[in-house]
Amino acid sequence: MHSFELRVRYGDTDQMGFAYYANYLRWFEIGRAEMLRAQGTSYREVEARGTSLPVLEAWCRYRTPARYDDLLAIATGVLSLKRASVRFGYRVTRGPAAEPLAFGATEHCFLDREGKPGRPPDALRDLLARCPRVAGALERDLERRS
Repeated sequence: MHSFELRVRYGDTDQMGFAYYANYLRWFEIGRAEMLRAQGTSYREVEARGTSLPVLEAWCRYRTPARYDDLLAIATGVLSLKRASVRFGYRVTRGPAAEPLAFGATEHCFLDREGKPGRPPDALRDLLARCPRVAGALERDLERRS
């Protein structure tokens, strides 16, 4: 899986001092974008070529809260690549080898410039096929959820 580190900002926390729950979905997005960037492209370039990937479903299982100034590792990988959709899996840890704070998944469809769903262009399918895959315990946890 691809890993990207970020630090919890003060504005990311709630009154209890925990990272606000919706930030995990934002961190998932950051993980996806950085994984694509590590493969040599960006979301902006994918969209400029005529394909968008709207979210069909998103969910997150929270285990232990992140707190202000924690250094987090957002691990991201492709869980499945189907004819007209892709699922990404995520694990958020305090540091790269720590116990997961949260894990989750998002499912996206492929839309063309006219907003019609369909198969992704070959270049995008090839790019996603080269991305790191979700495996091991996280894959089992995510598949149990489906």
